Amino acid sequence: MSGALILAAAAGALALLLLAVRLWVVLSPRAPVPRRSLSLLVVAGSGGHTTEILRLLENLSDAYSPRHYIVADTDEMSTHKINSFEQNRADRNPSATFPEYYVHRIPRSREVQQSWLSSVLTTLYSMWLSFPLTYRVKPDLVLCNGPGTCVPICISALLLGILGIKKVIIVYVESICRVEHLSLSGKILFHLSDYFIVQWPTLKEKYPKSVYLGRIV
Repeated sequence: MSGALILAAAAGALALLLLAVRLWVVLSPRAPVPRRSLSLLVVAGSGGHTTEILRLLENLSDAYSPRHYIVADTDEMSTHKINSFEQNRADRNPSATFPEYYVHRIPRSREVQQSWLSSVLTTLYSMWLSFPLTYRVKPDLVLCNGPGTCVPICISALLLGILGIKKVIIVYVESICRVEHLSLSGKILFHLSDYFIVQWPTLKEKYPKSVYLGRIV
């Protein structure tokens, strides 16, 4: 009996070691590989989050194609803003070939004023539906800026790398509204993102590993 317990403990320790090594490989920075196009997954959020993320996209080239937008299933405003953004982009240069874009919906991780206890359950449910979507899209890059919806998406993207399916680059841009403290999403994803960008020098001082580029939205 004791021998079986020792074997089980050894097997468990080995599994944890392999998982730790795999996680280290996934999170280790790698040299970028030049590509003609990059599949982009953008997480939009209600209110100012979508406005900020669309301002970021205005400066991206057409090489980021196709673009996949993730919105909460109750967020009609963001869907409207995304469609208007893509239409205006096409109208500015009708002779150019613009990449296709897709809008996907997942359950919201946390509603405004929702209790923290129930938020855990809704986040787990959102993650349960996020992984099949992320697996189907298999983006090269995930871009987000703080809405709660981005947490299950980023964790799903991280799982793709852990499972050896695909290494996905995660870029997190903290909202311009965050001057001295990170958002809850930022605190969760600070150690999981490949590039964590802040827009105020006070945050750069508190989080030296972050990237400070000044105001970018």
